[in-house]
Amino acid sequence: MLSARPPQRAALIVNVHSRKGRKELAAARRLLRECGVQLTIVRGIDRPKALGEAVGAAIRSGVPMVIVGGGDGTLLACVDRFVGTKTVLGVLPLGTANSFARALRLPLDLEGAVAVIAAGNARCVDLGEIDGKIYAGCASMGLAPQIAESVPRGLKAWAGRPGYMIWAAGQLARFKPFRICVTVGGQRHDMNGVEVRIANGPFHGGVELVDSATLDSGQIVVQVITGERRRDLLLNWAAHLVGSNARWRQVRQFEAATLTLSTHPALPISIDGEVLAKTPVAIRARPRALMVAAPVSDDRGR
Repeated sequence: MLSARPPQRAALIVNVHSRKGRKELAAARRLLRECGVQLTIVRGIDRPKALGEAVGAAIRSGVPMVIVGGGDGTLLACVDRFVGTKTVLGVLPLGTANSFARALRLPLDLEGAVAVIAAGNARCVDLGEIDGKIYAGCASMGLAPQIAESVPRGLKAWAGRPGYMIWAAGQLARFKPFRICVTVGGQRHDMNGVEVRIANGPFHGGVELVDSATLDSGQIVVQVITGERRRDLLLNWAAHLVGSNARWRQVRQFEAATLTLSTHPALPISIDGEVLAKTPVAIRARPRALMVAAPVSDDRGR
């Protein structure tokens, strides 16, 4: 759903530990002012744990829009602060994957993102919630949490996506399939799995993996990639990369406003790149929980 132009008075808060945060802070400030956005607060945050506090303080100050610069982990740290408020979120995609920005169809270059914040539309979108933790994009079980728990600090910042993918390849050798139960509407669905995607939007790790997930459906999409061997996961990824319909052969998909997941053994869950939960978990959609600056032409939720 589209509404009015985003407010022209805002706070700018940038995670300088994100991939391009430190480099782009000054340019973002300049471009926003050139586009007519009045910045009442400008902060570069060098302690990731302080991001939520900084955003919360900006919202409490009464500023009508808070512009957050960083990646998906940055948004995860602060998006819950917007819930229940009328404050608009402006997104500067300065991270590695930028999955939420991609779901909004935001330009990924700084100039394009600033143009949307200055002259786009303020749009209501859904959020997801896993055992009380609110998130914007996609959560997963399987190899991704294993990578997130083991990846060296700072790898994404200096090596980017290629370095991250090399590390992921090394972790694949340690990966083991698992048993999962999805409960929807009181019905249990048991299967063997190699990956689970818990999606509010279609992108995960910067790749469009959950095509049917949209930001305004009022539902969470859970995809279980079924299989009993590591190569089942590799085959599914390969099919996605080349756009083959074979990627659906291993997929069981569930769409609901609420559902629960349990696994054997118990498994960690990576939420927007951060390991923050462990099965069993309750999952639900938070419809229209966030007002965000989005491109004028995008009214599809994808």
